[in-house]
Amino acid sequence: MSIEVRNVTKLFGDQKALNNVNFSISKGEIVGFLGPNGAGKSTMMKIISGYTSEFDGEVSVNNFNVGSHKLEVQKSIGYLPEHNPLYLDMYVREYLYFNASIHKIPKKNVESAISKVGLSKEAHKKINQLSKGYRQRVGLAAALLHEPEVLILDEPTTGLDPNQLREIRSLIKEVGQRKTVLFSTHIMQEVEAICDRVILINKGSIVADKKLQELKVSQEQVIEVEFDLKIEEQFIQKIPNLKKADNFHDTTWLLTFATKKDMRSKVFDFAHNNGLKILKMDLKNRNLESLFRELTN
Repeated sequence: MSIEVRNVTKLFGDQKALNNVNFSISKGEIVGFLGPNGAGKSTMMKIISGYTSEFDGEVSVNNFNVGSHKLEVQKSIGYLPEHNPLYLDMYVREYLYFNASIHKIPKKNVESAISKVGLSKEAHKKINQLSKGYRQRVGLAAALLHEPEVLILDEPTTGLDPNQLREIRSLIKEVGQRKTVLFSTHIMQEVEAICDRVILINKGSIVADKKLQELKVSQEQVIEVEFDLKIEEQFIQKIPNLKKADNFHDTTWLLTFATKKDMRSKVFDFAHNNGLKILKMDLKNRNLESLFRELTN
């Protein structure tokens, strides 16, 4: 395993930032680490990267324990924190050479990283002249300098415009073909576009851990329907493939079906056969965003 997290708990005073967190990530996976603000994403990433050392439990990266082999762990990881720390008055190439010299990395690695992240045309500029999208590329280049096997990316697309989002998304996906990537975000579209798997954290605890393909295959279909008359729940259970029926307002029902097949025709047939009129009917397919809302409410 590239990353192993076992029974990790982290306290800030009396507050539990992480509560008995467990997960593992295999080599070559791109994993989306999802959760609302304050859920514990950044804290977990700081622990994995060795930035935060006081916690209960065990974490290992490439079979190196974070507590006892911190230096080896940090050599294995490329880390782009949420607030990308850059020296804005330095030139791009100068900044990357500076980072390389600190870590005693050959200069050829700098040129390789510049090329990988698409900075060749901007490398002669000062960092303060770059757009936020290109500044993120500089941070990613710095994270790749030592050719790590694992990338930890904490909210790398926050504040980017749609064009920058697309560029950084493509870049992460390309890099992820050769490395293990743990990618923190609260943007569902980014996860669906980039990741193989989703780990969802809420209030410090893991509430879901699934392959993205699994989520797509197991999507339930939800139909909101309003009839002209009130009906009893046992009556509506006659509709085929109905998994759950919630009467959330007067004559309006939220019907959950255990199938991806469009069931609106079956709901219409049910109404027609039982002398009911449909005043409104909407199809609400269950996606990652609805799962997020459901599990983090």
